[in-house]
Amino acid sequence: MAGATDLFETDILDILFTNVAAPNIGTAPGLLATSPAGSLDVSLQTVTITDTATLMTANEAAYTGYVRQTVARGTPEWTVSGTAPTIADNDNAITYIISTSGPESELDCAISLFAASDAMQIYSVLDATLVVNNGVTPEFAAQALAISLD
Repeated sequence: MAGATDLFETDILDILFTNVAAPNIGTAPGLLATSPAGSLDVSLQTVTITDTATLMTANEAAYTGYVRQTVARGTPEWTVSGTAPTIADNDNAITYIISTSGPESELDCAISLFAASDAMQIYSVLDATLVVNNGVTPEFAAQALAISLD
């Protein structure tokens, strides 16, 4: 079974979420930070996502008022820390628009690394099913969305 070092896990999460260069990958400078840093789209999903999923819209939330949330790549928005596992988590709340319909059950969330894209690259199972009813404002509190590599 293959594995990745803690350093590599940190480098990959850093380049994806905080736009910090990942040195010594490919060539000596490695994967470089971008300018502008860009952003990620975070969606709510109505099914349990698997590794074969590819489209953000296939099972995306559809309650009245729902819109994916765009979060900037960078250290004001994300922190990468830890080992076994290494985690990228949100530094600020990610708040969706209030629902004006329902009920709808959200089971997972998904992230597109290219804003306004339909490509799903990362997903996470919610700790508990989120039932969205009329008047509910779904939200990931700060540090509640944790993406890990181990």
